[in-house]
Amino acid sequence: MAVIAPRPAIETAPLTRHGAFDYDELERLGLNPDDVLDFSVNSNPFGPSPTVRQALATIPLDRYPDRECLALRRALSQHWNVPVEQIIVGNGSAELLWLTALAYLQPGDRALVIGPTFGEYERAAALMGAHIVRWNARRETGFAVEPQDVARQLSESRPRVAFCCNPNNPTGAATPLEVIAAWAGDNTGTLFVVDEAYLAFAPGLPSAVEVVRGRSVDNILVMRSMTKDYALAGLRLGYAIGPVPIISTLAKVRPAWNVNALAQAAGLAALADQSHLRQTLAALHEAKTELIAGLERLGRRAFPSAVHFFLLEVGNGAAFRRSLLRHGLQVRDCASFGLPAYVRIATRRPAENARLLQALQAHPQDFDEW
Repeated sequence: MAVIAPRPAIETAPLTRHGAFDYDELERLGLNPDDVLDFSVNSNPFGPSPTVRQALATIPLDRYPDRECLALRRALSQHWNVPVEQIIVGNGSAELLWLTALAYLQPGDRALVIGPTFGEYERAAALMGAHIVRWNARRETGFAVEPQDVARQLSESRPRVAFCCNPNNPTGAATPLEVIAAWAGDNTGTLFVVDEAYLAFAPGLPSAVEVVRGRSVDNILVMRSMTKDYALAGLRLGYAIGPVPIISTLAKVRPAWNVNALAQAAGLAALADQSHLRQTLAALHEAKTELIAGLERLGRRAFPSAVHFFLLEVGNGAAFRRSLLRHGLQVRDCASFGLPAYVRIATRRPAENARLLQALQAHPQDFDEW
């Protein structure tokens, strides 16, 4: 019996690995997820505002959600001082990345990925049949973006879409806003997708929403993830801000009811409690400073990072991760980012960070470089 073949791009598109628990793996190792501290996820470890749970309890589950997410978009409009028409909400920012690829890429188009970075950019573009062009930051520069090199790559490849994570995952490197605005101004035929999932964790770093609001360019789409800073990963919630024609286009390819009622209510409650966000991010910044100092006392140097997660060079990231997992601790093996000698560690609460440092200190033979 003949099997109907899918589009060729589906067979060749790369699979994407992510952090967080692999529950099948934990079961094989005899580990209870409740007993493992997860340093591989880079969301706010202090959890959501208490008002979020209160809001969830009031949602009728037998009623369809607002397909336009109007209340949440109005709140975001006020928060960012941009018109409602310039905002679209998604089932996590990852869905919005896929919608962007669906709306703007076709076979043969070029998509530039500024890496090493989040794998969903390449996967979404590849599934649409786009040709992937990569520019990778170098270890010698601390994985910082080199603006002139990227500008040269943009000029040579003339991509239809360019993906820039700022601050970047997994490196934590931040690119100045004026650099991104200059790229966009010099390459008006390219849609720049600026993923700011981690911007809230970088104090003082301005958002590309400022450029969109100022309308100095019309080819920047800003992605934001409420699953990270507001700690709503279990509900999946993100949004994008951009010029009206781009937002309208994404709305045309968006599935109906793509954001459930619980996520919308949680987003509204979290957005309304900015004091919780400020307090937890300040505590997280302090915890990161203490964690990095503790690692340095153990002879391990973290790469510079604008956010609460950072790279640690360990020789063999996969082996280092396995060793830690046996001690009930999980970090992110960075082989899928093209960095097999590194792990990514996301800062957690002080007592939890102390447990990681204690394991590294008490069992040094388990974590020698391979």
